[in-house]
Amino acid sequence: MTVPETAALTDVLGKLQLEHWLGPLLALQAERMSPSAHGDFEHWQEVVTRLRSASNDAERRRFLLQLAPWRKGPFDIGGVHIDAEWRSDLKWQRVAGAIAPLADRRVLDVGCGNGYYALRMADAGAVAVLGIDPTLLYVMQFLAVIAHLPSQPVAVLPLRLHELPGACHAFDSTFSMGVLYHQRSPLEHLQQLRATLRRGGQLVLETIYMPGEESCACTPPDRYARMKNVWLLPTLTELTTWLRRSGFRDVEIVDTTITTSEEQRSTQWMSFESLAEALDPEDSTRTVEGWPAPHRVVATATAP
Repeated sequence: MTVPETAALTDVLGKLQLEHWLGPLLALQAERMSPSAHGDFEHWQEVVTRLRSASNDAERRRFLLQLAPWRKGPFDIGGVHIDAEWRSDLKWQRVAGAIAPLADRRVLDVGCGNGYYALRMADAGAVAVLGIDPTLLYVMQFLAVIAHLPSQPVAVLPLRLHELPGACHAFDSTFSMGVLYHQRSPLEHLQQLRATLRRGGQLVLETIYMPGEESCACTPPDRYARMKNVWLLPTLTELTTWLRRSGFRDVEIVDTTITTSEEQRSTQWMSFESLAEALDPEDSTRTVEGWPAPHRVVATATAP
């Protein structure tokens, strides 16, 4: 971790009133951001370093493509437009109008990817945002992006939720978007999220759900929409029950949508298979495995 990156994390933790986390987080950061953690780390580090001194857009574009695949975006880096797999701006439009205003709030973004939403949260007035995501490439993408932005009260670390230094009840808003269905124990995840929130703090949860009126959750036996690590997909009724059983109150379903290829698709910046290849070519309402196509929900809830 460079001196500027350490200073940025120190600043964010100070604004979050979590200065005592600096030592443990720096130790974890050093362990995760090293050649022993990932064989491509030194290459990615060199790319980010050279990006900072790139003299023209063609050079920036060449370096940024070396950090592909870009899953979340779009970003504009100088004169380079990064057209990521997800039109994350569309999801943010749905989320931003349905949550508590973020002005003057301390925010945790769990499973933040490359920090796209965390930066939007800062734009919305958050005091500071701490993002965590275990995928090291996404952290390197974040470092590439912020090198070309004015100073932002945002830090992104290569960590999982349970690796934070402890239940702190320090955040006014905690986001978990696109994470719950990857959890073997979704109620444990929800309880960990609740422990991050101050009394009266707001959880913003975005996940895939199963259509239907009954209270149940489905477990794909192998894959769902070609994703292997999908464990439990609840109906809206069941999701509401999970949130209440996890100790939350004031549970609200604030948005539902069906993901389309306008929002998630292959691009030059993410050239692998995407949503179109995950859907039945003869019936786009079903996945290739025969499940309902991805229905996504945004739910909010309050910590007691």
